Amino acid sequence: MGETKTLLRIAALALMWGSSFFWIKLGLEALSPVQLVLARLVLGAVVLLALCLIGRRSLPAEKRTWGHLLVAAFFHNALPFLLFAVGETTVDSGITGVLNSTTPLWVLVVAPFLGVSNRMNATRIAGLVVGLGGILLIFAPWQASGLLSWGALACLAAAASYGFAFVYEGRYLSNTSSSPYAIAAGQMLLATGFLVLAMPFGGFTPVHLSPVALIAVVILGLGSTGIAFALNYQLLASEGAVAASVVGYLLPVVSVLLGAVFLHEQLNLRVIAGMVVVLLGVALTRLQRKPAAAPEEELTPA
Repeated sequence: MGETKTLLRIAALALMWGSSFFWIKLGLEALSPVQLVLARLVLGAVVLLALCLIGRRSLPAEKRTWGHLLVAAFFHNALPFLLFAVGETTVDSGITGVLNSTTPLWVLVVAPFLGVSNRMNATRIAGLVVGLGGILLIFAPWQASGLLSWGALACLAAAASYGFAFVYEGRYLSNTSSSPYAIAAGQMLLATGFLVLAMPFGGFTPVHLSPVALIAVVILGLGSTGIAFALNYQLLASEGAVAASVVGYLLPVVSVLLGAVFLHEQLNLRVIAGMVVVLLGVALTRLQRKPAAAPEEELTPA
């Protein structure tokens, strides 16, 4: 039952975060990167505070928890959200998808430095490598432009920031006395504060809202930010940073399927093969070792 809940959370996160780059693209047609991220964070905070109110959960009371939330808000929300929004103004979506999918690998790099057990074995490491190979098959970055650019560097820095944040949250915020909703709400409020401070850097440009852009920003804030980060903390608490970050491999699969269903984009054999390889890689990361069988007791003659 626990594994079923974990898989459902992974699927829900993949759906919400996998569609976020699409909503960002639409939102940037009306807002600057700073404006878009600020709107996203405000809406996400509203959702999470409402969930706390409905569930009668109070925000964290410990000063130490708020200190950890300050770090998480910067490295998991304010900084990478802004870097991806800036990167998407100049980089192909395929490049963005590949660079974002390096997050699980950054988790492996960061975990030892924070003294976090990453629960890894050879099979799970192979799953991460196979999954990244599938991402490369889907996007074929060698065919895209912008791989060597400041926008691509911004996206890679955002993925590294996500990797650090997953490990940090798993280390300091996944086992607090507060509920996942309260932790996520506090984090979103602090991230909103960071973006308010960034308003002088492109936050006061003219806004050209359209119905499509407005709907995109609302979905991005309510679903891909508010609800998604509550699920993220539930996944961190039950499975750890590596499992939570593996969701990043599923995001391109979701985005490709959404493009095929709603935008009538063509699926070729390379993309389909890449999706199959990604799913195989994720499956490998979910394999559990069988407990060693207890040695049989030797029978001694009476």
